[in-house]
Amino acid sequence: MTEHKRNFKGVFLAAAAAALFGVSTPIAKLLEIEIAPIMLASLFYLGTGAGFTLLSLYSALTKKQTKNLQLRRSDLPALLVVVSAGGIFAPVCLMLGLSQSSATTASLLLNLEGVLTALIAWFYFRENCDRKIVLGMLAITAGGAILSFNPTNIAAAANAKNFANISGHLLIALACLGWAIDNNFTRQIAAADAKQIAMIKGLVAGSVNLALALLLGQSLPKFEILAAALFIGFICYGLSLVLFVVALRELGSARTSAYFATAPFLGALLALVIFHEPVTLPLALAALLMSVGVYLHLTERHEHVHYHEPLKHTHEHIHDLHHCHEHEAGDEPSSKKDGSEIPHTHKHQHEALSHSHIHYPDLHHRHLH
Repeated sequence: MTEHKRNFKGVFLAAAAAALFGVSTPIAKLLEIEIAPIMLASLFYLGTGAGFTLLSLYSALTKKQTKNLQLRRSDLPALLVVVSAGGIFAPVCLMLGLSQSSATTASLLLNLEGVLTALIAWFYFRENCDRKIVLGMLAITAGGAILSFNPTNIAAAANAKNFANISGHLLIALACLGWAIDNNFTRQIAAADAKQIAMIKGLVAGSVNLALALLLGQSLPKFEILAAALFIGFICYGLSLVLFVVALRELGSARTSAYFATAPFLGALLALVIFHEPVTLPLALAALLMSVGVYLHLTERHEHVHYHEPLKHTHEHIHDLHHCHEHEAGDEPSSKKDGSEIPHTHKHQHEALSHSHIHYPDLHHRHLH
């Protein structure tokens, strides 16, 4: 498989994750009619955890399990940050923010997640960000600012309802920060089984949020609404998370989140249809700026001569430009009977290599610039 196809795979996975998550925002707004915000956040993550637990049990019973790298003890600190920031803090802030904001505004404000993810990746984890990435972040940030501080809000600044709207925007921005931290630390454990990460995150975060909701006096909804929330959580949060984790392996934090930034546009489009919200000038301008920002991220290309240190590690891979090793006895097969490549997992050695090609900060390109 060529490097171009490898990158295309990452883009497709990130876009699919975005599409699934984008649907969740207007649906969450609809479900909040029946379910309190923190309770809804807990059900979304419990749906994720329960769904992947059942899939894991099914795979074990039918012996259809594939060999994936399991989480190790050294992964626990990063996993703790992922669960706390992305599974507990962020969804609670989002659900509380949704209760004080329109679904369309909330969906577009979620674009800030990609910007914050890129900033953390750039300044804290030293992930490379080219000029287009920076300009794209500025465009998305400008769109979010216009969306939050439009003339209507400024004119009604003393109005209590408007204060609630602004506080709702702030809560959504805090949710974006929580998920940005989550994204960067998930990248640190992205080589592990994505389904296991989703299962643990869903069960732990869902249980903590459920306890918090019950402590605050929020009650469980009737059965059919409960089942719907769990199912939506599994599809829109769980499957989206698995696709996102796999995309992180291919593209790195900033680029994956750039593609994932398309999620709010689908959410905003659905919100316009479901809630018949008006298309205002600030909304249209914000959408335009955010679209420009996403386009700049999508068209970024990074190529230079770089050096690969010798490395031995384990992850799912195929034989390509960076995987030309021989197999040992007991390793999974790397191809079908017809000779076509198939993903497989085993410990393998990378020899020192210096070359130039278009690449992203994936598992094999986390070098300094």
